[in-house]
Amino acid sequence: MTKDTGINQNFFTILMADDDPDDRFIAEQAFLELGFFGELRFVKDGEELMHYLRRSGKYSDPLLSSRPTFILLDLNMPKKHGWQALVEIKADPDLQDIPVVIWTTSKETEDTVRFQKTGADVFVTKPADYGNLLNSLHELVAKYCFS
Repeated sequence: MTKDTGINQNFFTILMADDDPDDRFIAEQAFLELGFFGELRFVKDGEELMHYLRRSGKYSDPLLSSRPTFILLDLNMPKKHGWQALVEIKADPDLQDIPVVIWTTSKETEDTVRFQKTGADVFVTKPADYGNLLNSLHELVAKYCFS
């Protein structure tokens, strides 16, 4: 998704790994409302995330798998859980410097601690209302894309 302003403004890419189509749609709408002018890419499960990051399978073309500025990672996904994907990302020297934001409905303190120990950069509970969602996404973009 790129906001067309007549000039190339693809300075950064956000990769969202989430199996819920409603969550992906709402995030896309929020980024549009925020005036996001980078690329927003989606994958539907942990396996697809790792294919994207390693540029394998359908993501072997670098134009289809630009390196993300940061990853929004849902935890409960099919094929490969978010925790498994995080462990793989942080163990891979080519990927470990990509910031990973755990983006989940979980409010469990133990999840927060577990994922910070594994290398997650931020743990965000998905906001229940649209206004808080906008604020959370705005803060993440400001932190990782403009700092």
